[in-house]
Amino acid sequence: MTSEITLFVNPTAGRGRGAHAAQPAASALRAAGFSVRTVLGENAADALARAREAVADGTGALVAVGGDGMANLALQAVAGTRTPLGLVAVGTGNDFARALGLPVRDPAASGRLIAEALKGDRLRDVDLGRVNGTWFGTVLASGFDSRVNDRGNRMRWPVGRFKYDLAMLAELAAFRPFAYRITLDDGETREIEATLVAVGNGSSYGGGMRICPGAVLGDGLFDITVVGACSRTTLLKVFPKVYRGTHVDHPVVTVHRAARVELVAEGITGYADGEPLGPLPLTAECIPGAVRVALP
Repeated sequence: MTSEITLFVNPTAGRGRGAHAAQPAASALRAAGFSVRTVLGENAADALARAREAVADGTGALVAVGGDGMANLALQAVAGTRTPLGLVAVGTGNDFARALGLPVRDPAASGRLIAEALKGDRLRDVDLGRVNGTWFGTVLASGFDSRVNDRGNRMRWPVGRFKYDLAMLAELAAFRPFAYRITLDDGETREIEATLVAVGNGSSYGGGMRICPGAVLGDGLFDITVVGACSRTTLLKVFPKVYRGTHVDHPVVTVHRAARVELVAEGITGYADGEPLGPLPLTAECIPGAVRVALP
């Protein structure tokens, strides 16, 4: 393995934490004997092109500094290659890092962990989801939660998590179940009314909301959480339980396991790792061992 490491930085992550986190992470890597170069990019497309170039040139690892959005962008560069991915999780979500048991908002510790993992060959191949050639590490969201994302992304004020709390209240006012057609592993198609369908490679989204609490990154399967048609009152009772993962015990919730799922519904945009994928229909596949990650 080459001793040159590529630091893939989102300077705006976590309202500026990305830029501040890059320095202690780089210092820890250099102290361990690695040569570090930084990739920023003028925009997401340019940054991804530069990251892919670094991978093609044989960088020893691609280290993403930011939140789940930056981790997702890095996955597009390293998935399907043998280039290790390191995560310095300093965004607002950090769900992929949490699923992997990595430090959150501690860039120096993250840098030291990555250096030790690379030197000690503590690397693990984990599963990823893939939709139309786009990779994701945590959850593909569709339905009520993705509509909240839609509305939150259109809001210029307020900033941070409070924006999505307001977006959720606004969506509740217009709430209605959606007509889905769901096909698992090329089997029987289910036609259901559902509030949301979440396809989990990892267990959580939205900064610790354990929507698919049983999901495991190395089993080759998705956990698919279906919240059935319900009233606003029931949704308000069930939704807070998602932080502990106990919502799956409610009668309105069912969980399926599959390596492939096709979702069909009108008027819904799919989001994976918090990033928009496009409108349904979408087909997601779980790809075993798609990325090599530096772990404790």
